[in-house]
Amino acid sequence: MASFAAARTAPTHRPSLITEGTRRSFQNPSRVSFGWRSDAFARASNEAGSGVHGNDGNNNAGSLELNRIANESSPILSSKDSPILPRPLTASDLSSSVDRSRYRVAYQGLPGAYSEAAAAKAYPNCEAVPCELFETAFDAVERWIVDRAVLPIENSLGGSIHRNYDLLLRHSLHIVGEVKYALRHCLLANHGIKIDELKRVLSHPQALAHCENTLTKLGVVREAVDNTAIAAQFVAINQLHDTGAVASSLAAEIYGLNILAQDIQDDPDNVTRFLMLAREPIIPGINRPFKTSIVFSLEEGPGMLFKALAVFSMRDINLTKIESRPQRRKPMRTLDEGSNGAAKYFDYLFYVDFEASMASQNAQNALGHLEEFATFLRVLGSYPMDMTQT
Repeated sequence: MASFAAARTAPTHRPSLITEGTRRSFQNPSRVSFGWRSDAFARASNEAGSGVHGNDGNNNAGSLELNRIANESSPILSSKDSPILPRPLTASDLSSSVDRSRYRVAYQGLPGAYSEAAAAKAYPNCEAVPCELFETAFDAVERWIVDRAVLPIENSLGGSIHRNYDLLLRHSLHIVGEVKYALRHCLLANHGIKIDELKRVLSHPQALAHCENTLTKLGVVREAVDNTAIAAQFVAINQLHDTGAVASSLAAEIYGLNILAQDIQDDPDNVTRFLMLAREPIIPGINRPFKTSIVFSLEEGPGMLFKALAVFSMRDINLTKIESRPQRRKPMRTLDEGSNGAAKYFDYLFYVDFEASMASQNAQNALGHLEEFATFLRVLGSYPMDMTQT
């Protein structure tokens, strides 16, 4: 039985790498600040958005080398007809920028991943650029390799993608929109394989969890991999006869697999919300429903979170999301407890989404009030809500 590790290094008959563009110096672009922010608030935001990046050792000069799809007019290619697919960006690819004529949007994963479909929904006719890691997609936008990134932030069944919450604070990108995409999982296998011949199924851990009832009835062993498209690619490359993959119908078309069953998710309402990220914020308006995302921290004490949330309640501002994350640089807070010694508590950051535009006086007053007692406050973005039916 072929191992998954072998698939990641297996040759895929890629063409010679094409060198594109010229070298640019990567400088942080000027940041647009909202007029309502006070000097102290602006300083807190700037401190949060800078000086947090680690040195990944990938600042070597050089040209970015990317594989191009052979025929850009036909982005969906069958692996049987043409195995030439774009290679995902890695951290080492971010050492330089490229000249381009098409709008470029980064996503995490391989062609055929749900994130690629979400990028296409957010930016129709864009050039979707696969990235190996979430961090790579963030860096690609910051270093002008791509124009935007579309990354998942929460799923209606699996909950929040905590890694991307942490990366929002580490990086200085702005949320400029959101897109909701309905996941329709398919059971894929090589042609000629019957469903009762499957002994194991590969997919992303959340995708496997979404299809738990179906996979339990089949009695197959479930193995987790990094991405649904990676699972499909692995099954196709190794021509496995006893192994299937849970992935999209697009992945089946790209990698030349057969769809054994469609819509195998346990809950039909399986939706992932993606964030659209850019180097600069958009100017918020009031002509359509807007959402604003913020992150803040508070002093330890009874009722502090209630006090923070009350600034929205008293102004009839609806909260759509609240997520708490321990501070990564200083996760523990120590308090003196007299003769009993020191007590340690987690020091939290709170991520909040609320339904209001920063162009409204109501929202400005709410954040001005919160700023009076928050120890840290940063606006991650004020952007149009996705009102479309998924």
